Amino acid sequence: MDTRVALLSIIVENEDAVSELNELLHRYGKYIIGRMGIPYRQKDINIICIAIDAPQDEINSLAGALGRIEGVTAQTTYSKV
Repeated sequence: MDTRVALLSIIVENEDAVSELNELLHRYGKYIIGRMGIPYRQKDINIICIAIDAPQDEINSLAGALGRIEGVTAQTTYSKV
């Protein structure tokens, strides 16, 4: 199975979305290489960066599911590897 390495940049503007977001990330946990979260208290948002190594369909599926959560914005950047 071919996989791609990607970064998911996530901004959470709705604190009520955090549990749904964490549940979703838990479902994709076998693909996640690492995760960094930064609470930005001055703007009342959370910034999360996920490094992932997964089949491209799985990455697209996760990114799409993240984008459907109200108050969550996600962007994906793929490596050339």
